[in-house]
Amino acid sequence: MSKPIVAIVGRPNVGKSALFNALAGETISIVKDTPGVTRDRIYADCEWLDRHFTLIDTGGIEPDSSDIILSQMREQAQIAIDTADVILFMTDVRQGLQDADGKVADMLRRSHKPVLLIVNKVDSYQKMMADVYEFYGLGLGDPLPVSAANRMGLGDMLDEVIKYFPEKTEEEEEDDRPRVAVIGKPNAGKSSLINRLAGENRLIVSDIAGTTRDAVDTDIVHNGQEYVFIDTAGLRRKSKIKEELERFTIIRAVAAVERCDVAVVMIDASEGVTEQDAKIAGIAHDRGKGVIIAVNKWDAVEKDDKTIYRFTEKVRNTLSFMPYAELVFISAKTGQRVDKLFDTIDAVIDSSNRRIATGVLNEILSEAVAMQQPPADKGKRLKIFYITQASVKPPTFVMFINDKELMHFSYERYIENRIREVFGFRGTALRFILRERKES
Repeated sequence: MSKPIVAIVGRPNVGKSALFNALAGETISIVKDTPGVTRDRIYADCEWLDRHFTLIDTGGIEPDSSDIILSQMREQAQIAIDTADVILFMTDVRQGLQDADGKVADMLRRSHKPVLLIVNKVDSYQKMMADVYEFYGLGLGDPLPVSAANRMGLGDMLDEVIKYFPEKTEEEEEDDRPRVAVIGKPNAGKSSLINRLAGENRLIVSDIAGTTRDAVDTDIVHNGQEYVFIDTAGLRRKSKIKEELERFTIIRAVAAVERCDVAVVMIDASEGVTEQDAKIAGIAHDRGKGVIIAVNKWDAVEKDDKTIYRFTEKVRNTLSFMPYAELVFISAKTGQRVDKLFDTIDAVIDSSNRRIATGVLNEILSEAVAMQQPPADKGKRLKIFYITQASVKPPTFVMFINDKELMHFSYERYIENRIREVFGFRGTALRFILRERKES
C-alpha cells in the first residue's frame, strides 16, 4: 500500500519550510526570512505513531505582487488538491488573516479533501490565542496553533493529520496487478506511450508541455496479464518559470511513484538526458522501486553505428547512482520497440520480488571474501559473519559484521555486484542493513 501524501500550502514567509524541516527531522529545505527562498528537496518520508507518510512542501511563490502571489497560491493549492491525501494550510498569526488566505481557503473547502488549518508562529499560547481565533473566519474548522521554529504544538497537529489516513482495505491487499508509473519531464511523451500501449487515445496528447493535469490510471492487458499504468502530469503554466515547472513535475512524480511497483522514467532522446531527469529518476531510486529508463523519440534522432553506445554512456554517467536500471530505446509515436517494454517490466517485477535462500547467499559471500579481502583500519579487519535476506520490494539484505565503521561503501558495492552477477536482480535497487555482532 502506498504511503499517504501530506502537502503544505500557504503564502510566502508563513513558515512552510520551517514546518517541513521540523517534521522531516533534518534541515532539507533552505530556511531564510526572505519570501520565496525554498529551493531544495521538497519531499521527505516521515513517521508519527507508526504511521508513515510522504510530506511535500509546495513552496515556490515569488512575491512580485499580490496578484501573482494569489495566482501562484491557487496553483499550489491545485497541486495539493490533485496529489495529497491531507492538506496543511499554513497561515501566520503575526501577519494576521490576509485576503489571499480567504481566496485559497475557498478553493480548499470546495475540494472536499481533508484540510487542516495551521496557524504558525504562535510562540505563546497565553498571549496569542486571541489572535488565533480570527482564523475561524476562513471556515476550515478549528485552527491549530503551532510554532514550527520552536517545535510547539506539532504533536497535536500530527495526531489530527493521521486521523485522515486511509485504513488498509482487503480489496487493496488483493489487488496484485503490477502498477507502473510513467514519470519524466513535461512533453517527454508519457501520455503518448500510454495511448500507444492502450491502443487508443485515452489521454490528451499535445505539444504543449504539461497538458496532463491529474495522475490518471489506465488498465492495460498484454498477453493475458493486466497492468495498471499511472500517467503523471506536468502542469499547464501561463508564465514560463522553469523552476516552478520542475517543482510541480517532481511533486506529481513523488505522488505516482508512491503507488507503483515499477517506474518508467521517460527521457526525450531529442533533448538528451538532463539533470532534471536525474532528479525524477532519483525519486524512484530513493523509494526502492524497480526502474526502467525509456529513451523516447528514438526515431527522431539521426544515427550512425555509434549513436546508441554514446547515448547509453551519457545516460549511465548522468544516472550513475542507479547502474542497475534497465535501459530501452523506444518511439511512442511509431510503436518502435514498445512491446519490449512489457517484457522488461515483467523482468523487473520478478527481480524486485526475488528471494534468495540464506545458505546460497552465504556461499556467495564466502567466495567474495576469499577473492577480495575485507578492508582493515589500524590493524582491525572487517569480519562479515553472516548474510540473510529480510524482505523484497526492494530486495533487502541484513549483514552481521564486527564493526560498522570498517564497512567501506566500496566493499559493500563489491558484495552487491557479486550478488547481482549470480542472481541478476535486473532493474531493482538492493538494500543492505548492517548489524554489529560481537565475535564469539
